[in-house]
Amino acid sequence: MTRTIIQTDKAPQAIGTYSQAVKTGNTVYLSGQIPLDPASMELVAGDMAAQIRRVFDNLSAVAAAAGGTLNDIAKLNVFLPDLGHFALVNEIMAEYFSEPYPARAAVGVASLPKGAQVEMDAIMELDTFDEEEYLDQ
Repeated sequence: MTRTIIQTDKAPQAIGTYSQAVKTGNTVYLSGQIPLDPASMELVAGDMAAQIRRVFDNLSAVAAAAGGTLNDIAKLNVFLPDLGHFALVNEIMAEYFSEPYPARAAVGVASLPKGAQVEMDAIMELDTFDEEEYLDQ
């Protein structure tokens, strides 16, 4: 199996023994993102909506570095210490994704790194490029 490590400075750098994303074939596994500002590596200031938007922005940056967009995400996992914020996640998710939406799970957790109130990870499937088909045209 060939693994390609995806890295971008437009999303927070890994703060542990992991990569921002790993691509195998056409599948990209995006590591969990919390609402860290990539420049300061600190949690974003503001309310829960600001944290959720920062997480989607971080995921979007990693997806772009891998050659995709949020709309290429097949599976999204959302981790929340307070599941009462799930309706807000839904509302903001509609700003970032268009139908058909990815499969998704929302998981209540005791806590998240750095005291974050939301974390998300994802699995993205990229379209294949058939070079032979392209050359035959």
